[in-house]
Amino acid sequence: MRSDRGALTALHLLLVWATAAAVLPTLGFGLVATAWSVGVGAAVPVFALGAVLMVGLLAMAGTPVRTVVPLCGSVPRRLGWAVLVFVLGTLGVLAGLAAYGGHVDLGSAGTRIALTGVPYAVAAAFFVPNRWVRLGALAVLRAGVAYGGFVGPAQAREREHETEVARYREHPELQYLAAAPPGMRVSRVAVGPAYFSVDYGPVRQDRDWSGYVSLTMRPALTPTLHCPELLGTGETCTVDTHGVVRTVRELPGGTHAVTLTRRHRSAEAVVTSQTLDEPGLRRLLDTLHPLSDTELAELMREKKIDHQN
Repeated sequence: MRSDRGALTALHLLLVWATAAAVLPTLGFGLVATAWSVGVGAAVPVFALGAVLMVGLLAMAGTPVRTVVPLCGSVPRRLGWAVLVFVLGTLGVLAGLAAYGGHVDLGSAGTRIALTGVPYAVAAAFFVPNRWVRLGALAVLRAGVAYGGFVGPAQAREREHETEVARYREHPELQYLAAAPPGMRVSRVAVGPAYFSVDYGPVRQDRDWSGYVSLTMRPALTPTLHCPELLGTGETCTVDTHGVVRTVRELPGGTHAVTLTRRHRSAEAVVTSQTLDEPGLRRLLDTLHPLSDTELAELMREKKIDHQN
């Protein structure tokens, strides 16, 4: 007798799961299609019709256990039981949709369809007067809450972080940092499709001068560096014995901007500043080093790095 009750209970929960897994995706698609084509208001009667259909099918799924589940002993009580299962299961589905909207991985499309029936089967299991069935339903409920509320979101954040890091690391051969000049720090980093730009600004934002140094790494376009054939007004350019291109541009007010360009492995490093002198720029070039994972993580945490398309 006990084995018969166990088989009936298993069949009952399987029928509840199958009913929900078959009806809910169709109902959800109908609601979305109706709201999209006609309007949100038109989706209300569709939901009402689907809810009535779902309750009726759940009541039918409760028929085999009318001698096992007290709430399924008669037609009126079975309908009340079906309403309760529908309400509780729908709350579970809504929680799952919220988790999915938060980028929690719920598997393939087929897996997600199968999962829509689980909240209803769990709700139905709580009405079975069997300790082990209820404990099993409680274990499934706790596992779902733990995954949807904690494990899944943590994994989603980790995936997003890895994707973001991968975007920043598309051209590692250009990603170099230099030691910040005295009194300065990295203020902004831009990652482009063919360049890596670092801006250094003053540590103290209340300084009355606009300290600024820019470092740009770009692919080397020529075997050796040379001055451009055409220079702008007030510009001078020279190439020293080490192949470093020095460009000076006169600015209004008697100031000038110094730019140094040096080959660095397969790339070109360009530093420019209106406030840092040439020896300071050369020291900055001498401290070039590959951007480490720790430095990248710090830039991301401080929101100082952007990806430019």
